[in-house]
Order: sequence, then C-alpha cells, then structure tokens
Amino acid sequence: MIPCDILLVIPARGGSKGIPRKNLRLLNGKPLIYYAIKTALSSVYNLDIYVSSDDDEILNISKQFGAKTHKRDSNISDDKSTLDPVIFSCYSYAKEKEHKDYKYIITVQPTSPLLKVSTLDLAINKAINDQKIDTIIAAKEDTGLTWRFEKNKYLPNYKKRLNRQYLPSIFKETGAFVITKNNIITDKTRIGKNVLLHRLDDGEDVDIDTFEDFNLCEYYLKRKHVLFVVTGNKKIGLGHVYNTLLLANDLINHKITFLVDNTSEMAYNKIKSNNYNVKIQRSPKLIDDIIKLNPDIIINDILDTQKDYIKKLKKLEYKIINFEDLGEGSRYADVVINAIYPEKKVLKNHFLGHKYFVLRDEFLFSKRKKINKSVKRILITFGGVDPNNYTLKVLKSIYDLCISKNIKIDIITGYGYDNYQSLKDFKLASIHKNISNISDFMYEADIIFTSAGRTVYEIASIGTPAIVLAQNERELTHFFASAEFGFINLGLGYEVENSKIINAFLELISSKSNRFYMNELMKKHNLKNGRKMVNQIIQNTINQG
Repeated sequence: MIPCDILLVIPARGGSKGIPRKNLRLLNGKPLIYYAIKTALSSVYNLDIYVSSDDDEILNISKQFGAKTHKRDSNISDDKSTLDPVIFSCYSYAKEKEHKDYKYIITVQPTSPLLKVSTLDLAINKAINDQKIDTIIAAKEDTGLTWRFEKNKYLPNYKKRLNRQYLPSIFKETGAFVITKNNIITDKTRIGKNVLLHRLDDGEDVDIDTFEDFNLCEYYLKRKHVLFVVTGNKKIGLGHVYNTLLLANDLINHKITFLVDNTSEMAYNKIKSNNYNVKIQRSPKLIDDIIKLNPDIIINDILDTQKDYIKKLKKLEYKIINFEDLGEGSRYADVVINAIYPEKKVLKNHFLGHKYFVLRDEFLFSKRKKINKSVKRILITFGGVDPNNYTLKVLKSIYDLCISKNIKIDIITGYGYDNYQSLKDFKLASIHKNISNISDFMYEADIIFTSAGRTVYEIASIGTPAIVLAQNERELTHFFASAEFGFINLGLGYEVENSKIINAFLELISSKSNRFYMNELMKKHNLKNGRKMVNQIIQNTINQG
C-alpha cells in the first residue's frame, strides 16, 4: 500500500425507481455495491473508503465487505438531490472522524461495477503527479450524429452529416469515478477549472441504469479471456491458424487474443488481416509473453508441446486446451482435441478422430457431390504453403493427359505459396490464388489432388474422389486420409514416382464405379457436426475455469 491521504466515497441511495433496490441487487452472485468496495479496497493507495447511504441495509452490507459508513441526512437523499452535497457531507464527516485533512476526494459510483483497480490507480497517479489538474472524470467517447429537442421540434447538433470518424469527439461521463482536490469540493460542486477526462472502454464504461445494463454487466463479468497460442510459417503451413480462427469466431461471449511464436510472422499477418488482437513473441520464452497477457484459458495449436511448458502453465492455474498435440505436454493439459493424428495411449479428456474436426463455414453449408459419368474437371490444391511444391509434381504428371482428354485443370494456391514461376509453362491450367470459395471448386471437380492435412476432411464433407500425397512423415499417420474413408493415399509425395500418380489418376478416370464408391465412403460420416462438438468441449472447459 502507498500511504496517501485520500478519501473514496461510494454513494449508494436506497431508493431507485429504474431498478428497485439496485445497489443490493445481485450481479453475478454478489450485491452491486460489492464491486465498488472491492475495487477500492484493492487499490495500491491506502484509501479511506466510505459508503454514504440513507439505507441501513446498504450500510450493514457495506460494513461486511470492508467499507466504513456514513448515514446521510434525509434532506439529501431524495430523487432531486445531486451528488455534490452528498459527497461533501461524507467528506466533512470522514475528515472529522479520521482526523485527516484529505488531499483528494474520489467519488466511485456502484453503478460502474466493471471498473478495474488498475484503471482507478492510474487515474489517481495522474492526479498526484500533475498538480495542474483539479479534477479527473471517467468518461467514454460518445461521438455520433446527435439531435436535441428545442422549441417543440428536433434540431441536429451537427452542421454537416459525416461518418463518425470525421465528427468532433464528444465524451460522456460514466460515473465510474470523479477525483478532485480538497480545495475544489463544496456542497455545490466537485469540478475544478482544469479537468482531465480519463477515457474508459472494454466494458469499464458501462453505467448501470436499466435492466439491459445489468444484463450487459453480467455478460462482462462472466466473460473469460481466451488466449490462442498458434504457430504458422512456410515450413508447417497455416492449418493451425485457420483452425484457431474458426474456433475464435465461435467464441462470441469471450475476449479473444492471439499469440504467435517468433517464427510465425506469416501466421501473425494472416490473423491480423482477420482483425483479431494478435501479438508476436517478444520474450526469449513464449511462456513469459503468456504471463504478461494474463489469460483465463489457453488454447495451444502449436503441434507437440513439452512437458515443462504445460506444467508451468498449469502451476499458474490456467485452463489448457491443446490441438493436434502428440507431445509429452499433452498428458498435463485439461483437454486435448486431435481430429487428425492417432495417439499411442488412451488418456482421459483426449478427444480423438474425425468426429472432432472443425469445418469452415463454407463447408457447413456446401452441397454434397454427385458423381458424373465422365471426368471433365480436376482440382490440384496442396494447402496454404505446399512446401514440397507437389502442385508442380502433379501437374507435370497429368498435364498432357488432361489436355488430350479435354479435362479442365484448376489449381488453388494458398497464402504462403511462392513457386508460381515453376508453373508458367502450363498455360492451360487455371491458377486461383488465396480464394475464399474453395468448396465451390471442390464440388465442381471430378477428382482432387491434395495433401494429407485438414483439406481431406473438407473434401470428404463434399464427397469428391481424391488422391492424396503426404507432405511429411507426420501426415502419413493421418486418421482419415485412407481407403477406409474413400481416399487413394499414395504415401510420401516426394517419394512417389510420376508414373504412380498418373496410373492412379487413369484408374479413377476410367472407373465411375470406383469414384462412386469413394463418394459413398466419404458420405457415411457426418463431419458437419464436429465443429459444434468441439465448441461445446471448449465452452464446458471455460465454464469450469
């Protein structure tokens, strides 16, 4: 505690017409008055905290929560009474009671329960360190096209209709706090000549006046800070990024932050382009950046985690959810969701298999494929990066055959693909970069060439026959990219000869029955429910936190 002669007054009248017994009404299980007292008690400054009320029940409850009390006079307790005489009366009482000549008097209203102690302390620090300031008032920006009612008609408060960002800034007091010097306060005012507005946002600016405000505060108090720790670069691609963006989109009731490791500038740029709050690793150890962000829940999508990393996070009492984690750290996470790769041991709270794959929106609502009699169109797509340039390998293998049979070739490349020069000689192939409707191309294609990553699930949700080339050893273990689920898996792509690719392609071209059977195997599985299941697992984990 920093010793300082500061009085903090919480005015809490018993009568309230908008919300009856407002100051004692339970908000997330605690009386509304509790939050103002708790914030004041948590300040680093040694505040004298008084609740001023005309209501004995409010005063008794306030004592239980650690505040001192002032029973205000009835003549300043009705609807017409302003706060100035209330605060001055309490100030006069406390000054005599505590034998102190307070330098600052702070008003904190209980109707701002989301005010953070760090915000209050920052404002107090500003007042102490800048003696030119007479008063600091909590406010929120309220800029907009406003009107007034005057002389029996509505008149605009602006000269020209402009977008909000071009209008002059307007600020509205929130009631969260007013900090003023002792030479300013009287029973008529608490506002000096030199005023500083301390801007609030992110919920702190909510001032409870209606039941709707109450519900909004309930939402903020239950909201958790969810941190997605993600990796994504040219080596491993952007599958983890796309997965976490989908998860974040579904967590509409929580604060979302992304953190990427220092090798993942590509991931950083992709997440930032989706307008999420994203940070890149600055500390030598990723865990130090996590601690600074102070989340409630951590969702790791960074491949295999180390035991020490997860155990340190658990020691800090974070809830941990990991995706596609085969590392030692997975044993210590609260939940592991692994739709793609098999695990060697059966572990509690590990959810495995295709039932837990998270499909993108376009695949949730896409049509199911009907097999055509002949092959007229193929699609080549090897993810966001395609590190081994299988796009070129497949194109070399099948290009001449496709041209001779009048088969249209579509190539879809992703965010990190940079081998376009190698494709320049294949003039009749159509290249599509960073598209947002890949499901349409998958549906229109008769055969797809792809890698053994997340894309196989997207293909299966539509039902288009596909030939798979794994990018690495890890992809070889993919749950789903196999004949059992309707795929022709040729193995590690860089070990596969071109003749094997063309033979597999020729076999599918010539056999509608094979293509139909692959389509039927894919359609047997309801992949569109996986996202809902994963979201429910995450929500359950958050609610347990």
